[in-house]
Amino acid sequence: MTFKGSPKYTHQQTEKIGVLITNLGTPDAPTPAALRRYLKEFLWDPRVVETPRPIWWLILNLVILNIRPSRSAKSYATVFTDEGSPLLFHTRHQADALRAELKTRGHENVVVDFAMRYGNPSIPSVLQNMFDQGVGKLLVLPLYPQYSASTTASTFDAISADFTKRRWMPELRFVNHYHDYAPFIKASAIRIRDHWQAHGRADKLMFSYHGIPKRYLLNGDPYHCECYKTSRLIAEELGLTSDEYITTFQSRFGREEWLKPYTDHTLKAFPAQGVKSVQVFCPGFSADCLETIEEIGEENKEYFLHAGGERYEYISALNDRPEHISALADLLQSNMQGWQPAEVDTQRQARAMALGAEK
Repeated sequence: MTFKGSPKYTHQQTEKIGVLITNLGTPDAPTPAALRRYLKEFLWDPRVVETPRPIWWLILNLVILNIRPSRSAKSYATVFTDEGSPLLFHTRHQADALRAELKTRGHENVVVDFAMRYGNPSIPSVLQNMFDQGVGKLLVLPLYPQYSASTTASTFDAISADFTKRRWMPELRFVNHYHDYAPFIKASAIRIRDHWQAHGRADKLMFSYHGIPKRYLLNGDPYHCECYKTSRLIAEELGLTSDEYITTFQSRFGREEWLKPYTDHTLKAFPAQGVKSVQVFCPGFSADCLETIEEIGEENKEYFLHAGGERYEYISALNDRPEHISALADLLQSNMQGWQPAEVDTQRQARAMALGAEK
């Protein structure tokens, strides 16, 4: 086996600290062909769909990839902009803002970049670019506040799979969750308060999270519990009582039972229960994307209003709001403690030169 090196490596370079933020991913374009490529990579991940591979191969390739790309492309077409998909440009903006924030805090020699678990920019390509810049210590922050094997662990799988092909590995730190991190909780509460100040409050505040099959919870995935803890902590920060908010789960597919209560079913039932106005916030989504803009912002709004609801508002994700960037920078700083960029080892450099290494 031939291991990948670093084409731009020199024995004179200073070792740098790298910060890699990641998110789920997005198709390159709102077209059936692009959706097919994206969905094939995403849905074939055994962390995402824990079904025996031979059975799932038949379902995925003979059914899903022949039906879903065209449907999903139409939905993506409604949210794509000149900058691309919302998830892509919001994550790029977050990386840019974090780079600037860390620099103001004295971390001028830190390389900050972003990658997508599925699609582009890919984790291997971004890692290579970071290593070419001299990164020797790497901190990875998947932008999933709540841990799940289907998201956070899958990101670690991709990082470690890339490392198996490399001659050299950096020192690695990996943030696997921040669901109860106080600055994140405060940033979420500020976002909601800002919305209340501009629009007033509703009868109910709904915290909607991406769902996972109930089977994953029963097999030990902590995601369900971490979602509920995030909701409770934000509600406490806002001073809400237990009957003023609710936690629900969205975006399910397939026939098996997923985490309940379901967001859409709950919204359809609200008007008959006397809930005539609702505001929805999604604490599991660090950036707005198809699932928040189209599914929560439009589709579920129609469910609620059609059932007799009178007022529905989606409270946008934290994206690159200053309090969110500050919270993430705090989290990164706490995980970089003890790390300093390494100076050039002149003796090692001299030995390498003597053995014929290029400058």
